[in-house]
Amino acid sequence: MPAHTDRHLSAVTRYFEAWNAVEPGELPKAVAAAWAEEGSYTDPLADVRGHAALAALITATHERFPGFAFRLTGSVDGHHDTARFSWELVNETDGSAPVAGSDVLTLDAEGRITSVLGFLDRVPAEA
Repeated sequence: MPAHTDRHLSAVTRYFEAWNAVEPGELPKAVAAAWAEEGSYTDPLADVRGHAALAALITATHERFPGFAFRLTGSVDGHHDTARFSWELVNETDGSAPVAGSDVLTLDAEGRITSVLGFLDRVPAEA
């Protein structure tokens, strides 16, 4: 049975705000709000640590998938300092979602992300 606290949901909301930040100057602020200074992100295609590297990864993803946005699918499940959830990368023009996955994140005492372990469930062959 999925469960979470407002703390888990808030962290996941900030996580998506960072991944969906596209306006100039918005991304560094969104990354700093979501992740601890030395926070990390690891999935089968990336392994980065720190705000600058996280912002570079998000920028590269938007360059690879222009006009796409990350969307939560289902609910956030969390306990203690850990949350898990599933997502899709959705084309905002036609609604297609060529990339999907599930992430597990760990939070610090302030509710900022210290680590994300990402699992890719659907990825285009050319990725």
